Amino acid sequence: MGDPLLSKQQARRFLLAHQELWPPHGLSGKEGVLRFIRRAGCIQFDPLNIVGHNQELVLQSRVKDFRPGMLTGLLYGDRRLLDGWDKNMSIYPVEDWPCFARCREADRRSLADRCPQALSVAPMIKRHIEEHGPVSSADLPLAETVDWPWAPTRLSRAALESMYFWGDLVVHHKVHTRKIYDLADRHLPAGIFAAPDPNQTEADYHDWYVLRRLGGIGLVADRSGEAWLGITGLKAQQRSAAFARLLERGKIRAVRVEGLAAPLYFRTQDKPALDRVLAGDQPPARAAVLAPLDNLLWDRRLIKELFDFDYRWEVYKPAGDREFGYYVLPVLYGDRLIARFEPGRDKKGGMLIIKNWWWEPGVKPTARLRAALGRCFTKFLAFCGGDAVRVEPPARPAVGWLAE
Repeated sequence: MGDPLLSKQQARRFLLAHQELWPPHGLSGKEGVLRFIRRAGCIQFDPLNIVGHNQELVLQSRVKDFRPGMLTGLLYGDRRLLDGWDKNMSIYPVEDWPCFARCREADRRSLADRCPQALSVAPMIKRHIEEHGPVSSADLPLAETVDWPWAPTRLSRAALESMYFWGDLVVHHKVHTRKIYDLADRHLPAGIFAAPDPNQTEADYHDWYVLRRLGGIGLVADRSGEAWLGITGLKAQQRSAAFARLLERGKIRAVRVEGLAAPLYFRTQDKPALDRVLAGDQPPARAAVLAPLDNLLWDRRLIKELFDFDYRWEVYKPAGDREFGYYVLPVLYGDRLIARFEPGRDKKGGMLIIKNWWWEPGVKPTARLRAALGRCFTKFLAFCGGDAVRVEPPARPAVGWLAE
Protein backbone atom coordinates (compact mmCIF):
# COMPACT_ATOMS: atom_id res chain seq x y z
CA MET A 1 0.00 0.00 0.00
CA GLY A 2 1.45 3.36 -1.04
CA ASP A 3 1.68 6.58 0.90
CA PRO A 4 -1.61 8.53 1.28
CA LEU A 5 -2.14 11.22 -1.37
CA LEU A 6 -3.18 14.68 -0.16
CA SER A 7 -4.35 17.65 -2.15
CA LYS A 8 -2.38 20.83 -1.65
CA GLN A 9 -5.33 22.28 0.23
CA GLN A 10 -5.38 19.32 2.63
CA ALA A 11 -1.62 19.64 3.16
CA ARG A 12 -1.97 23.38 3.85
CA ARG A 13 -4.76 22.80 6.34
CA PHE A 14 -2.84 20.09 8.16
CA LEU A 15 0.18 22.39 8.43
CA LEU A 16 -2.02 25.18 9.77
CA ALA A 17 -3.81 22.86 12.20
CA HIS A 18 -0.46 21.65 13.52
CA GLN A 19 0.64 25.27 13.90
CA GLU A 20 -2.54 26.22 15.82
CA LEU A 21 -3.51 28.53 12.95
CA TRP A 22 -6.54 26.47 11.89
CA PRO A 23 -9.67 25.96 14.00
CA PRO A 24 -10.30 25.18 16.73
CA HIS A 25 -8.37 28.16 18.13
CA GLY A 26 -8.10 26.96 21.71
CA LEU A 27 -4.90 28.50 23.10
CA SER A 28 -5.01 31.18 25.78
CA GLY A 29 -2.85 32.53 28.57
CA LYS A 30 0.50 31.24 29.74
CA GLU A 31 -0.62 27.63 29.48
CA GLY A 32 -1.49 28.25 25.83
CA VAL A 33 2.00 29.64 25.24
CA LEU A 34 3.55 26.55 26.86
CA ARG A 35 1.30 24.18 24.96
CA PHE A 36 2.35 25.57 21.60
CA ILE A 37 6.08 25.79 22.37
CA ARG A 38 6.11 22.25 23.73
CA ARG A 39 4.46 21.00 20.55
CA ALA A 40 6.82 22.97 18.31
CA GLY A 41 9.95 22.40 20.40
CA CYS A 42 10.97 26.03 20.13
CA ILE A 43 10.17 29.41 18.66
CA GLN A 44 12.83 31.65 17.13
CA PHE A 45 14.12 34.68 19.01
CA ASP A 46 15.13 37.87 17.24
CA PRO A 47 16.11 41.18 18.89
CA LEU A 48 14.48 43.45 16.28
CA ASN A 49 11.35 45.15 17.58
CA ILE A 50 9.33 46.98 14.94
CA VAL A 51 5.84 45.97 16.10
CA GLY A 52 6.94 43.31 18.58
CA HIS A 53 9.78 40.82 18.62
CA ASN A 54 9.57 37.77 16.36
CA GLN A 55 8.92 35.43 19.30
CA GLU A 56 6.02 37.60 20.44
CA LEU A 57 4.58 37.86 16.93
CA VAL A 58 4.61 34.06 16.66
CA LEU A 59 2.54 33.76 19.82
CA GLN A 60 0.07 36.60 19.19
CA SER A 61 -1.17 34.83 16.06
CA ARG A 62 -1.96 31.66 18.04
CA VAL A 63 -2.75 32.60 21.66
CA LYS A 64 -5.93 34.65 21.65
CA ASP A 65 -5.12 36.88 24.65
CA PHE A 66 -1.33 36.92 24.31
CA ARG A 67 0.64 39.84 25.70
CA PRO A 68 4.46 40.06 25.76
CA GLY A 69 4.52 39.94 29.57
CA MET A 70 3.31 36.33 29.45
CA LEU A 71 6.44 35.19 27.65
CA THR A 72 8.71 37.29 29.86
CA GLY A 73 7.10 35.77 32.93
CA LEU A 74 7.54 32.21 31.67
CA LEU A 75 11.21 32.90 30.87
CA TYR A 76 12.43 34.93 33.84
CA GLY A 77 9.78 34.53 36.52
CA ASP A 78 8.36 31.02 36.33
CA ARG A 79 11.51 29.63 34.64
CA ARG A 80 9.45 27.22 32.54
CA LEU A 81 11.09 28.41 29.32
CA LEU A 82 14.71 29.01 28.45
CA ASP A 83 16.74 31.12 26.01
CA GLY A 84 18.95 28.78 23.98
CA TRP A 85 20.26 27.70 20.60
CA ASP A 86 17.93 25.47 18.58
CA LYS A 87 16.46 26.86 15.34
CA ASN A 88 19.21 29.47 15.60
CA MET A 89 18.49 31.77 18.58
CA SER A 90 15.40 30.29 20.19
CA ILE A 91 13.20 29.83 23.22
CA TYR A 92 12.41 26.28 24.33
CA PRO A 93 10.97 24.41 27.36
CA VAL A 94 13.32 24.10 30.31
CA GLU A 95 12.77 20.33 30.45
CA ASP A 96 14.56 20.01 27.08
CA TRP A 97 17.88 21.16 28.59
CA PRO A 98 19.39 17.64 28.95
CA CYS A 99 18.78 16.87 25.26
CA PHE A 100 21.15 19.65 24.19
CA ALA A 101 24.17 18.25 26.08
CA ARG A 102 25.94 17.37 22.81
CA CYS A 103 25.38 20.88 21.47
CA ARG A 104 26.79 22.46 24.62
CA GLU A 105 29.86 20.22 24.55
CA ALA A 106 30.46 21.00 20.86
CA ASP A 107 30.23 24.72 21.69
CA ARG A 108 32.69 24.30 24.54
CA ARG A 109 35.26 22.76 22.18
CA SER A 110 34.77 25.14 19.28
CA LEU A 111 34.60 28.36 21.30
CA ALA A 112 37.59 27.38 23.45
CA ASP A 113 39.59 26.95 20.24
CA ARG A 114 38.24 30.17 18.72
CA CYS A 115 38.63 32.31 21.85
CA PRO A 116 40.95 30.73 24.44
CA GLN A 117 40.89 33.99 26.41
CA ALA A 118 37.24 33.30 27.29
CA LEU A 119 38.17 29.92 28.73
CA SER A 120 40.94 31.46 30.82
CA VAL A 121 38.73 34.10 32.49
CA ALA A 122 35.68 31.84 33.01
CA PRO A 123 36.64 30.80 36.58
CA MET A 124 37.03 34.45 37.60
CA ILE A 125 33.65 35.33 36.10
CA LYS A 126 32.00 32.44 37.91
CA ARG A 127 33.45 33.64 41.24
CA HIS A 128 32.29 37.18 40.49
CA ILE A 129 28.71 35.99 39.86
CA GLU A 130 28.76 33.79 42.98
CA GLU A 131 29.72 36.85 45.06
CA HIS A 132 27.83 39.65 43.32
CA GLY A 133 24.95 38.06 41.47
CA PRO A 134 23.81 38.37 37.81
CA VAL A 135 26.02 40.36 35.44
CA SER A 136 26.09 41.79 31.95
CA SER A 137 29.17 42.32 29.83
CA ALA A 138 29.21 45.98 30.93
CA ASP A 139 29.71 44.91 34.55
CA LEU A 140 33.06 43.17 33.96
CA PRO A 141 36.42 44.97 33.52
CA LEU A 142 37.46 42.86 30.54
CA ALA A 143 37.76 45.41 27.76
CA GLU A 144 40.33 43.57 25.63
CA THR A 145 39.11 43.05 22.06
CA VAL A 146 39.13 39.40 20.99
CA ASP A 147 38.20 37.40 17.93
CA TRP A 148 34.60 36.19 17.96
CA PRO A 149 32.45 34.21 15.47
CA TRP A 150 30.26 37.19 14.52
CA ALA A 151 32.82 40.02 14.82
CA PRO A 152 35.64 41.14 17.11
CA THR A 153 34.19 42.06 20.48
CA ARG A 154 35.05 42.80 24.12
CA LEU A 155 36.41 39.87 26.10
CA SER A 156 33.65 40.34 28.68
CA ARG A 157 30.97 39.69 26.07
CA ALA A 158 32.83 36.79 24.44
CA ALA A 159 33.42 35.11 27.80
CA LEU A 160 29.84 35.47 29.01
CA GLU A 161 28.41 34.24 25.72
CA SER A 162 30.84 31.30 25.71
CA MET A 163 29.81 30.29 29.22
CA TYR A 164 26.18 30.63 28.18
CA PHE A 165 26.58 28.48 25.07
CA TRP A 166 28.42 25.73 26.90
CA GLY A 167 25.91 25.70 29.77
CA ASP A 168 27.58 27.36 32.77
CA LEU A 169 25.24 30.36 32.53
CA VAL A 170 21.65 31.12 31.60
CA VAL A 171 20.01 34.42 30.74
CA HIS A 172 18.68 35.75 34.04
CA HIS A 173 16.73 38.54 32.33
CA LYS A 174 17.11 41.13 29.61
CA VAL A 175 17.16 44.91 29.62
CA HIS A 176 15.87 45.61 26.13
CA THR A 177 18.35 43.50 24.08
CA ARG A 178 21.11 43.42 26.74
CA LYS A 179 21.46 39.99 28.36
CA ILE A 180 21.99 39.67 32.12
CA TYR A 181 23.52 36.30 32.99
CA ASP A 182 23.48 34.13 36.10
CA LEU A 183 24.73 30.67 37.03
CA ALA A 184 22.66 27.96 35.38
CA ASP A 185 22.46 25.77 38.50
CA ARG A 186 20.74 28.61 40.37
CA HIS A 187 17.74 28.57 38.04
CA LEU A 188 17.44 25.09 36.55
CA PRO A 189 15.93 22.37 38.75
CA ALA A 190 18.67 20.05 39.99
CA GLY A 191 17.04 17.06 38.31
CA ILE A 192 17.19 18.87 34.96
CA PHE A 193 20.55 20.62 35.27
CA ALA A 194 22.41 17.44 36.23
CA ALA A 195 20.36 15.00 34.14
CA PRO A 196 22.36 12.81 31.76
CA ASP A 197 21.96 13.18 28.02
CA PRO A 198 18.95 11.00 27.12
CA ASN A 199 20.39 10.51 23.62
CA GLN A 200 23.02 7.86 24.34
CA THR A 201 24.41 7.60 20.79
CA GLU A 202 24.92 10.01 17.93
CA ALA A 203 22.17 8.19 16.00
CA ASP A 204 19.80 8.70 18.96
CA TYR A 205 20.63 12.42 18.89
CA HIS A 206 19.98 12.65 15.14
CA ASP A 207 16.65 10.81 15.49
CA TRP A 208 15.59 13.09 18.33
CA TYR A 209 16.48 16.22 16.42
CA VAL A 210 14.81 15.21 13.14
CA LEU A 211 11.65 14.31 15.07
CA ARG A 212 11.87 17.61 16.96
CA ARG A 213 12.17 19.64 13.77
CA LEU A 214 9.18 17.81 12.26
CA GLY A 215 7.27 18.93 15.34
CA GLY A 216 8.46 22.48 14.83
CA ILE A 217 7.04 22.66 11.32
CA GLY A 218 4.47 19.88 10.81
CA LEU A 219 5.31 18.53 7.35
CA VAL A 220 8.92 18.25 6.18
CA ALA A 221 10.73 16.69 3.22
CA ASP A 222 14.03 14.86 3.53
CA ARG A 223 15.99 17.47 1.61
CA SER A 224 18.45 20.21 2.44
CA GLY A 225 17.10 23.65 3.19
CA GLU A 226 16.24 26.19 5.83
CA ALA A 227 14.16 23.68 7.78
CA TRP A 228 17.39 22.22 9.21
CA LEU A 229 19.19 25.42 10.23
CA GLY A 230 20.75 25.46 13.68
CA ILE A 231 21.23 21.70 14.13
CA THR A 232 24.74 20.94 15.31
CA GLY A 233 26.46 18.08 13.49
CA LEU A 234 23.62 16.87 11.26
CA LYS A 235 24.69 16.26 7.64
CA ALA A 236 22.44 15.22 4.77
CA GLN A 237 23.42 11.55 4.91
CA GLN A 238 22.86 11.43 8.66
CA ARG A 239 19.50 13.18 8.29
CA SER A 240 18.32 10.63 5.70
CA ALA A 241 19.45 7.76 7.93
CA ALA A 242 17.43 9.26 10.79
CA PHE A 243 14.33 9.48 8.56
CA ALA A 244 14.74 5.79 7.67
CA ARG A 245 15.07 4.73 11.32
CA LEU A 246 12.10 6.83 12.41
CA LEU A 247 9.95 5.38 9.64
CA GLU A 248 10.93 1.85 10.57
CA ARG A 249 10.08 2.47 14.23
CA GLY A 250 6.73 4.03 13.34
CA LYS A 251 7.62 7.43 14.81
CA ILE A 252 6.92 9.24 11.52
CA ARG A 253 4.73 8.67 8.48
CA ALA A 254 5.00 9.67 4.84
CA VAL A 255 2.39 11.29 2.61
CA ARG A 256 2.37 12.35 -1.02
CA VAL A 257 1.01 15.72 -2.06
CA GLU A 258 -0.34 16.44 -5.52
CA GLY A 259 2.24 18.21 -7.67
CA LEU A 260 5.18 17.54 -5.33
CA ALA A 261 7.84 15.04 -6.38
CA ALA A 262 9.23 14.20 -2.94
CA PRO A 263 7.21 12.66 -0.10
CA LEU A 264 6.55 14.72 3.03
CA TYR A 265 6.80 13.38 6.56
CA PHE A 266 4.94 14.08 9.79
CA ARG A 267 5.10 12.77 13.33
CA THR A 268 2.79 9.83 13.96
CA GLN A 269 1.59 11.51 17.15
CA ASP A 270 0.19 14.35 15.01
CA LYS A 271 -2.08 12.10 12.93
CA PRO A 272 -5.29 13.16 14.78
CA ALA A 273 -4.88 16.66 13.31
CA LEU A 274 -4.56 15.16 9.83
CA ASP A 275 -7.66 13.01 10.41
CA ARG A 276 -9.66 16.13 11.35
CA VAL A 277 -8.54 17.87 8.17
CA LEU A 278 -9.41 14.85 6.03
CA ALA A 279 -12.88 14.79 7.61
CA GLY A 280 -13.54 17.87 5.51
CA ASP A 281 -14.85 20.39 8.05
CA GLN A 282 -15.23 23.92 6.64
CA PRO A 283 -14.84 26.33 9.59
CA PRO A 284 -15.21 30.09 9.10
CA ALA A 285 -12.02 31.63 7.73
CA ARG A 286 -9.93 33.66 10.16
CA ALA A 287 -7.18 36.19 9.44
CA ALA A 288 -3.86 36.42 11.27
CA VAL A 289 -0.64 38.42 11.05
CA LEU A 290 2.38 36.10 11.00
CA ALA A 291 5.93 36.63 12.25
CA PRO A 292 8.83 36.96 9.78
CA LEU A 293 10.54 33.89 11.33
CA ASP A 294 7.31 32.07 12.07
CA ASN A 295 7.50 28.29 12.52
CA LEU A 296 5.10 27.92 9.61
CA LEU A 297 7.68 29.62 7.36
CA TRP A 298 10.77 27.65 8.43
CA ASP A 299 10.69 25.67 5.17
CA ARG A 300 10.15 28.51 2.70
CA ARG A 301 10.48 26.20 -0.29
CA LEU A 302 7.58 24.11 1.01
CA ILE A 303 5.51 27.25 1.61
CA LYS A 304 6.11 28.25 -2.01
CA GLU A 305 5.02 24.80 -3.18
CA LEU A 306 1.89 24.53 -1.03
CA PHE A 307 0.74 28.16 -0.69
CA ASP A 308 2.27 29.67 -3.85
CA PHE A 309 3.69 32.33 -1.53
CA ASP A 310 7.32 33.32 -2.03
CA TYR A 311 8.57 34.99 1.14
CA ARG A 312 12.01 36.29 2.04
CA TRP A 313 12.83 38.37 5.07
CA GLU A 314 14.68 41.34 3.60
CA VAL A 315 16.00 43.17 6.68
CA TYR A 316 19.61 42.33 5.80
CA LYS A 317 19.33 43.28 2.14
CA PRO A 318 20.47 46.72 0.94
CA ALA A 319 17.42 48.94 0.44
CA GLY A 320 17.84 48.99 -3.33
CA ASP A 321 17.79 45.19 -3.53
CA ARG A 322 14.54 44.67 -1.62
CA GLU A 323 11.51 43.46 -3.51
CA PHE A 324 9.10 44.64 -0.84
CA GLY A 325 10.42 46.33 2.30
CA TYR A 326 12.64 46.27 5.38
CA TYR A 327 10.32 44.43 7.79
CA VAL A 328 7.39 42.81 6.00
CA LEU A 329 4.86 40.48 7.63
CA PRO A 330 2.70 37.84 5.89
CA VAL A 331 -1.08 37.84 6.31
CA LEU A 332 -3.02 34.57 6.56
CA TYR A 333 -6.70 34.21 5.71
CA GLY A 334 -8.27 30.78 6.00
CA ASP A 335 -5.84 28.36 4.37
CA ARG A 336 -4.12 30.92 2.11
CA LEU A 337 -1.44 33.55 2.53
CA ILE A 338 -3.24 36.45 0.90
CA ALA A 339 -1.09 39.53 1.50
CA ARG A 340 1.98 41.03 3.12
CA PHE A 341 2.49 44.46 4.65
CA GLU A 342 5.19 46.68 6.07
CA PRO A 343 4.33 47.88 9.58
CA GLY A 344 5.74 50.62 11.75
CA ARG A 345 5.06 52.29 15.07
CA ASP A 346 4.58 55.88 16.06
CA LYS A 347 6.04 55.29 19.50
CA LYS A 348 5.29 58.79 20.67
CA GLY A 349 1.67 58.75 19.54
CA GLY A 350 1.02 55.03 20.11
CA MET A 351 -0.20 54.37 16.57
CA LEU A 352 0.31 51.27 14.48
CA ILE A 353 1.38 52.37 11.00
CA ILE A 354 0.79 50.45 7.79
CA LYS A 355 3.45 51.79 5.42
CA ASN A 356 2.67 49.55 2.49
CA TRP A 357 0.39 46.65 1.59
CA TRP A 358 0.69 44.07 -1.17
CA TRP A 359 -2.17 41.73 -2.09
CA GLU A 360 -1.12 38.38 -3.53
CA PRO A 361 -1.98 37.86 -7.23
CA GLY A 362 -5.55 36.70 -7.71
CA VAL A 363 -6.81 37.73 -4.27
CA LYS A 364 -10.16 39.48 -4.37
CA PRO A 365 -10.79 41.47 -1.17
CA THR A 366 -14.44 40.52 -0.59
CA ALA A 367 -16.58 41.99 2.16
CA ARG A 368 -16.10 38.83 4.24
CA LEU A 369 -12.31 38.97 3.86
CA ARG A 370 -12.24 42.67 4.76
CA ALA A 371 -14.36 42.03 7.85
CA ALA A 372 -11.99 39.25 8.95
CA LEU A 373 -9.01 41.54 8.45
CA GLY A 374 -10.72 44.24 10.46
CA ARG A 375 -11.13 41.82 13.39
CA CYS A 376 -7.55 40.65 12.94
CA PHE A 377 -6.13 44.15 13.13
CA THR A 378 -8.28 45.08 16.12
CA LYS A 379 -6.63 42.15 17.91
CA PHE A 380 -3.19 43.01 16.53
CA LEU A 381 -3.53 46.61 17.70
CA ALA A 382 -4.33 45.40 21.22
CA PHE A 383 -1.25 43.18 21.15
CA CYS A 384 0.89 46.15 20.04
CA GLY A 385 -0.54 48.32 22.81
CA GLY A 386 -1.55 50.92 20.25
CA ASP A 387 -4.61 53.15 20.23
CA ALA A 388 -5.16 53.61 16.48
CA VAL A 389 -4.01 52.58 13.02
CA ARG A 390 -2.59 55.02 10.49
CA VAL A 391 -2.49 53.90 6.87
CA GLU A 392 0.07 55.73 4.78
CA PRO A 393 0.35 56.02 1.00
CA PRO A 394 0.82 53.85 -1.01
CA ALA A 395 -0.98 51.41 1.32
CA ARG A 396 -4.08 53.56 1.78
CA PRO A 397 -6.12 52.46 -1.25
CA ALA A 398 -5.37 48.78 -0.60
CA VAL A 399 -6.52 48.79 3.01
CA GLY A 400 -9.37 51.23 3.00
CA TRP A 401 -11.30 48.63 5.02
CA LEU A 402 -9.51 49.89 8.14
CA ALA A 403 -11.51 53.09 7.90
CA GLU A 404 -14.84 51.28 7.53
